[in-house]
Amino acid sequence: MKMSSHMVADPTTSVELGQRRGRQPGILGGALVLGLCTLLIFAVLAFGAVDEWSTFTFEAGAAILFLVWVAKQIVSERIEISNNPLYLPTVLFFGLILSQLVLRRTAYGYVTKYETLQYIAYGIILFIAAECVREEANRKRFAQIMSVFGIIYALFALIQTLNSNGKIFWVHSPHFNSATIFGSYVNHNHYAGLMEMLTPIPFVLSMGHLLKGGKRALAGFCAALMATTIFLCGSRGGMIAFIFQAVLFGALALGKKRSPRIALGSMATCLVILALLFSLDRGQALSHLGDLGPGIRLDITKDSLRMFGHRPVFGWGLGTFPTAYPRYRSFYTNLFINEAHNDYAQLLVEMGLLGFGLMIWFLIRLYQYGLPTSRRWEFQWDWAVSLASLLGCTGILVHSLVDFNLQIPANAAFFYALCGLAASRPSETPSRRSRSRPLNGESGNHRTQSGNGDWLERPL
Repeated sequence: MKMSSHMVADPTTSVELGQRRGRQPGILGGALVLGLCTLLIFAVLAFGAVDEWSTFTFEAGAAILFLVWVAKQIVSERIEISNNPLYLPTVLFFGLILSQLVLRRTAYGYVTKYETLQYIAYGIILFIAAECVREEANRKRFAQIMSVFGIIYALFALIQTLNSNGKIFWVHSPHFNSATIFGSYVNHNHYAGLMEMLTPIPFVLSMGHLLKGGKRALAGFCAALMATTIFLCGSRGGMIAFIFQAVLFGALALGKKRSPRIALGSMATCLVILALLFSLDRGQALSHLGDLGPGIRLDITKDSLRMFGHRPVFGWGLGTFPTAYPRYRSFYTNLFINEAHNDYAQLLVEMGLLGFGLMIWFLIRLYQYGLPTSRRWEFQWDWAVSLASLLGCTGILVHSLVDFNLQIPANAAFFYALCGLAASRPSETPSRRSRSRPLNGESGNHRTQSGNGDWLERPL
């Protein structure tokens, strides 16, 4: 009796089938992380994505990332969205923008529509960072890519400054003559804003147990060099913001833990920064700290408050500050004032009390959910990246008191990506669950060393 060839059983187990089905979503997930990093880096190198062509490319790239995320959900046959605490204020803020357009509460409808597209792109960046950079492996990949980009970009900016011909990349002449070019930015303050967000990543890694020996020392040197360029570029707001970041890290890392290693590492990093400053600039950058007069920025802020008084609820409309400001200007200048040089004052003018209140709610939830990440940052990649992201957000928020970093698409995109990382809860992967499984019915906390030499924290 012959057996038909069609009756042969498939030896593949259900587990193997499940693994095969999960490969494609996994590939798409990795592509999303790489795509996010690529888009953020592009925006920086494209002169901050302030020109029309770069702004369009940035927005199109964000739309493509969202479509890839949708494809990932279709392939996996299920929709998974985390309960990120920043989603609700972000959606409500978008609703406020739409109400300005629908109710015609904007001073210049076309500009508000243009800025709305940018806001949608920022929302996608926040969403992709919060949803697709949750697993420990993806956070590790994100931290590595951004650390490598940060040090290469800082070296480029330093070399360009030492051999400057007044052009970005030595070939591109900015639209307006500027003596403050640094890196790929026309304004050195915006370079400092970017470095405030990038520097905490290698710095936090160099202070923890995730890297060993030479790798830890290399990460510390990279962080020191990146921080040095903040001072070398001459941005006073950047210097103050970085100092504030260092103080916050000290409070979080040493407030509950008495780690001489972290204290010594932080001191060593400061000494390296000082040594680099005096060797490259002979300490001249530090002299800028002595000149902190508010100047024209304070006058613009006062004028902004008068503008707010005329439209306190809905504001003048997203992106309309340069349109509405001239009639309220209280001083003479032949310069075009296109920003308030204070992101908080500009938000109050453009979005009124409703938008300002949503921003305060957004920041409260950011720190409410982000601060707990300071507990286990030394031993796990996901918590380390969360802490570094929170420090980066803090730096740019302090700097925004005296500048307009969040009006530059590249810096705003980095900020929202870091917000998504800082406030999101890391996903529970199988390796993480097995790592936290109780052993022999015992309780308590214990630190154990894994096979690759990394320290892990798990309950016993």
